[in-house]
Amino acid sequence: MRRSPLSVRCRPLLLLMFLAGPCWADPCEQLAKPSVRVKLLDEPVSVDSQYGFKTLTIMGGKITRPGNTVLGLTRGTAIVKFETHFTTIVERSGQWECTSPQLTMSYGFSPMNVHVAREFTEGSCAYKEIYQHELRHVKTYQTHLAGIEKDLTDTLNARFATGGPWRGPVGQSRARIQQELTERWVPFIKREMNRVDATQALVDSPEEYARVANSCNGDIRKLIR
Repeated sequence: MRRSPLSVRCRPLLLLMFLAGPCWADPCEQLAKPSVRVKLLDEPVSVDSQYGFKTLTIMGGKITRPGNTVLGLTRGTAIVKFETHFTTIVERSGQWECTSPQLTMSYGFSPMNVHVAREFTEGSCAYKEIYQHELRHVKTYQTHLAGIEKDLTDTLNARFATGGPWRGPVGQSRARIQQELTERWVPFIKREMNRVDATQALVDSPEEYARVANSCNGDIRKLIR
């Protein structure tokens, strides 16, 4: 039986494809997938009474309603930290590389300080009222941070951990990622954290100021006249 010319030509072609297959393997596939981990800082809250209410009123600055005296003050500094680990493979020519970034982002308000005016003795009714009010501010900070954790995680994952490794000229991937973290993402995350200021203002409503000032049989109001 005469063989078909088509069947004769297919065999070498299939063999060639089989032999060439391993050469097409992408070395970047050896790398672990990029990842992002988000950690909420959990640090203790410090309490002190080293400042008088006049100093606290000045420290309150723009967040204080005009005409109000600050009896207690809660302040936190927005902190964002990125820990980075990179695994890199350089392709044979030495000109291109693929990099898998493993990122850990930590965020929180640190330090978190609660101030109660020194005019109020610790353990007194006035001290307790002011302190309990400030704890509402602490709780507001904590609730806000927990509330944005998922959105921050999703946003960072969408940017850094979707798809495969990063590719580019040798020696540039790490620097490019680090620069982006510093210039774009740290400011962005701090802005999201500081959105808590609007909620904090609601805690210091005129009604709440009046309630605290008139508590303890008027002892607080008498002292700050």
